[in-house]
Amino acid sequence: MAADRALGDGSLGSLGDRALGRRRFLGGAVAVAAAATTTGFTPEPESVPYARTLWKEFEAAPYTHPQIPYVGRAGARRGATGLPRPRAVADVLSYGANPDGSTDSAPAFNRALAEAGERGGGTVLVPPGTYRIDGLIHIGDSGVVLRGAGSARTKLVATKHLTELIGPYGSRYGGDKSSWSWAGGLIWLAPRARHASLVAAIRERAWPFEGWTGNRRDEWTALTAVRPARRGDWTVTVDDPSALRRGRIVLLRLADDAGHTLLEHIAGGGPGAESYVWDDKTKLTSYVPYEWPVRIAAVRGRKVTFERPLPLDVRPEWDPRLTTLVEPLTDAGVEGLTLEAVETPQAPHLLDKGFNGVTFQCAYDCWADDVVVRHVDNGFGLVAASACTLRHTRVEGRGAHHPYFCREGAHDNLVEDFKIAARTVPAPPGTQLHGINVEGLSSHNVWSRGVMEMGTFDTHRGMPFANVRTQITVENNGRHGGDASAGPLYGARFAHWNVTVTNGRAGLVKIDTVAPYSATVGISEVREFDQIDVPDFTGDPHARVEAYGSPGAVRPRNLYEAQRKVRR
Repeated sequence: MAADRALGDGSLGSLGDRALGRRRFLGGAVAVAAAATTTGFTPEPESVPYARTLWKEFEAAPYTHPQIPYVGRAGARRGATGLPRPRAVADVLSYGANPDGSTDSAPAFNRALAEAGERGGGTVLVPPGTYRIDGLIHIGDSGVVLRGAGSARTKLVATKHLTELIGPYGSRYGGDKSSWSWAGGLIWLAPRARHASLVAAIRERAWPFEGWTGNRRDEWTALTAVRPARRGDWTVTVDDPSALRRGRIVLLRLADDAGHTLLEHIAGGGPGAESYVWDDKTKLTSYVPYEWPVRIAAVRGRKVTFERPLPLDVRPEWDPRLTTLVEPLTDAGVEGLTLEAVETPQAPHLLDKGFNGVTFQCAYDCWADDVVVRHVDNGFGLVAASACTLRHTRVEGRGAHHPYFCREGAHDNLVEDFKIAARTVPAPPGTQLHGINVEGLSSHNVWSRGVMEMGTFDTHRGMPFANVRTQITVENNGRHGGDASAGPLYGARFAHWNVTVTNGRAGLVKIDTVAPYSATVGISEVREFDQIDVPDFTGDPHARVEAYGSPGAVRPRNLYEAQRKVRR
């Protein structure tokens, strides 16, 4: 993303195509919106056909299926429907916040959040009203929740962007691009020390690495080596369990070898991946070692069980180790509010000033619930964030560059009951629209029960893999980016399941010709037009298509919810 190309305004098709798309969208959007008002798993009517072959295959081998990833424990607290409700410990009015919007309330918010952290956590309440925010709001302590009275009753109006508040944020890959185009939020959840180091580096033009181990990736502390294991295993054998305990979050670290066999494995293996030229993909190779944070569920002798199954094989040639990581932010959240930026025209592509919404960075088991962002450059971000849930979120207003972005090794996140609303003003020339984005070796993320009145399934190179988009209605009018040095668009095991495409565009939704070992199930009949991609890998992609032309009519209707019912 840091070096993606300027690709125009993303307009698609003829006026007739777009009009037909809008008519089709109404029916599909109503159906998805109705589904989104329910919670939990709803039994499917017997009249709805199964995706018979693929789903039955998956049930027989849920953790090792070649095309469908196991994502049944994605999200905070392994996808729990009920999230923590810590007791109220502060009210922003007591710290000087003004609910009539006449004065800057950001200092009051930050004082209340910091003191809640000093007390060991708790909820900071934001009563109904409109609050002017002239600075960014930072949640830096675990167990701290910022809770408004509901997105229709509590509004925060952001008057300044991140370039003004922190400074220009360039790219570690060079050029004049603004990293605020894909990083940072005006509500920013990140561990306090990590956030301070990021801000300091940005102001010093040091362009920090944003992942779990920061700039000094070679200074991680190895806890133990890991013996060989297979993708889908829940338990591994370690050499030394002395530093491990139930509940600890550790980092599984896999280094690549000279032959790039780790990257080949992420791509699904086989002749196509083996013949691909990896050495010149400098941006992609900067993402390895692959880092997967996970909480330990049990330690029994040298046997260590994780709360999720292994996303990849563990092989000796990749020097597999459990290591330390940046102390993550945990059990923190934002709930029940609208963050509205002052309305300014959308910036030219990759020159965003940083009117960004809510971003989670180095966060684990954190969440947003009933949060709306409006008039933003970028909506909701997951940057080296894992096991987080975004529920009942919405991006609306003048149009965004990235409504949702997921990058820098972000894994096991859940975005459900979401909406990207149609822009309220035409897109200025030279701007870009993506959609629900994933990149940078990010894996096992889920987008479920969504309505996208604009945008696309943006896979932004950097070879993300094993991600799921399910039960979504989309007016497919966005575009992806990503330069050649970021490598392939897709790794193995992307699954698009029950997707209604209202304007008939295939790109980035029907992926059987471009995504290796992928599954495209129950999508609308579509055709190629506008941005058309060619495969990164030669040979048979080993992709599967089932129930083509039957959007929303395949059992199970929601792939993630069905996987939630699968038991070990």
